[in-house]
Amino acid sequence: MVSSLKRLLIGRPLKSDQLGDQKLNKTKALAILSSDALSSVAYGPEQILIVLVTISAAAFWYSIPIAIGVLILLLALILSYRQIIFAYPHGGGAYIVSKENLGLYPGLIAGGSLLVDYILTVAVSVSAGTDAITSAFPSLHAYNVIIAILFVLLITTLNLRGVTESASFLAYPVYLFVLSIFILIGVGVFNILTGHVSPTLHTPLGTPVAGISLFLLLKAFSSGSSALTGVEAISNAIPNFKSPAPSNAAKTLVAMGSLLAVLFSGIVFLAYYYGIRPREEVTVVSDIAEQIFGRGFMYYVIQGTTALILILAANTGYSAFPLLAVNLAKDKFIPRMFTARGDRLGYSNGIGILGLLSILLIIAFKGRTEHLIPLYAIGVFIPFTLSQTGMMVRWFRQRPEGWVTKFIINTTGAVISFIVMMMFFLTKFVQVWPVLIFIPLILLLFHRIRKHYESVADQLRISSCEPSFPIEGNIIIVPVAGITHVVENSLKYAKSLNAYQIIAVHVPFEREDELAFEAKWKNWQPDIRLVSLYSPYRSILHPLTKFIDTVQHKASESNYQVSVIVPQFIPKKGWHNILHNQSSLLLRTHLLYRRNVIITTVPYHLKK
Repeated sequence: MVSSLKRLLIGRPLKSDQLGDQKLNKTKALAILSSDALSSVAYGPEQILIVLVTISAAAFWYSIPIAIGVLILLLALILSYRQIIFAYPHGGGAYIVSKENLGLYPGLIAGGSLLVDYILTVAVSVSAGTDAITSAFPSLHAYNVIIAILFVLLITTLNLRGVTESASFLAYPVYLFVLSIFILIGVGVFNILTGHVSPTLHTPLGTPVAGISLFLLLKAFSSGSSALTGVEAISNAIPNFKSPAPSNAAKTLVAMGSLLAVLFSGIVFLAYYYGIRPREEVTVVSDIAEQIFGRGFMYYVIQGTTALILILAANTGYSAFPLLAVNLAKDKFIPRMFTARGDRLGYSNGIGILGLLSILLIIAFKGRTEHLIPLYAIGVFIPFTLSQTGMMVRWFRQRPEGWVTKFIINTTGAVISFIVMMMFFLTKFVQVWPVLIFIPLILLLFHRIRKHYESVADQLRISSCEPSFPIEGNIIIVPVAGITHVVENSLKYAKSLNAYQIIAVHVPFEREDELAFEAKWKNWQPDIRLVSLYSPYRSILHPLTKFIDTVQHKASESNYQVSVIVPQFIPKKGWHNILHNQSSLLLRTHLLYRRNVIITTVPYHLKK
């Protein structure tokens, strides 16, 4: 039943040689990897206005030069990550760049920040999209958390089906959103050019505004830069592209940057010219759409596609998180299970863990994750700063042809990213201080995992100094609960091993039972020694393990190996297991941690 459900949800398994069929072309990659960046158009311009409105509406004209500053940063990031794609064609992005050029710990800081950021991407995006839906249908507001969880499960399932299937499904809403915003900008600009928008709605550029300061402008700039989250995802996901992967990834990155620049600047310009003020109950994009189209068909198309893109922005995390996890797992900083491909050739463990952690975050914050957005943004600008600085070091060390231009590009990106990061710390410390705790904790966790893997490798290595002792014979212990076919089957197996000695062990709770069982055993298996361990406290594990330890201690003095054969019957139907004590399972689990004791299970399958 479980297998059938899995096939229904995920699809049939794919052969390893079909991996090439799961690669993305540029059209699908643009949709699946750009959804996070493009969705920021829905809230990035608004973040600028929220800061400027603290002075007055007259200060809104500053949104234009601030937007130009954001576009300069975007250009620097696009050019830089394009260089990273060709320099590191196997993916890894900020983690690989920082590790190779700045050192191990800067690389781990970048990698850890991005892992957490992708979890936040899913939780924040899905919660924001759910809010947009429940705002349109207030009766659903009480079910915010449930709806958000269902969306996470849906996106997780789509990604478990494979990269190409999820891209095919998710591409339509992304491109529909892009088209609807282009129509919004086009009609809005047309109305301005034809004089249908009064120039009195906005303050002319250059108007002096009392109370404005450089600090406030930098705060608005850093808030608007939250629109650039997700730009790094393509450099992490290069292995998902069709060949030639680096070239296709670079073209997709440029296309994403171009789309983001047009959409972001268009929304900022329309918000300024139409005199839009940020309001708690209405988004800036909604206000612009209402001003241009009224509450007509196009208004609801824009609101619907905006809600969809906010939800689907989570898919960027599903594309980049597993591949980043693979690089960290290969370096032994996180569990190796993240390197395993699933039935559909995706890194299903990474996809599943991302979905689970996102759901836990949604539940913990009851679907209200708005105050995590600054933490989400700073989780991107830390890797931005480190990767740009790493590329600066790379060009300075290697000095290839044209390195000065590349160095200047990365220096510009590093300086601006650092300024944005510091502004987040200075202006929103109350919301971003957890980063100062979780990054050291992540580094500690990485260190402990790496130390464990190194310790295991050292102990398993044939050339290690671990002494090996000859085995002179085998002493087999068989726990027996009664005279049954299960026990008989296990004893036959024990005899076939030609052991030095076979000991059957029975643990009675009553003296009468002990004597009765010994009499029956003598008649049934007179050639096998029986040891009775009377247990007045009705414990099986304690007397049995104590006996095994005693035998093992004496056997080790003569180089004898102790083996425990555990009889177990297997019900025909799985659910029948809950009707039995599972004492054999408990015994095996308990004995696994006994050194120098071999545990073998002999199953006896019931027929009805």
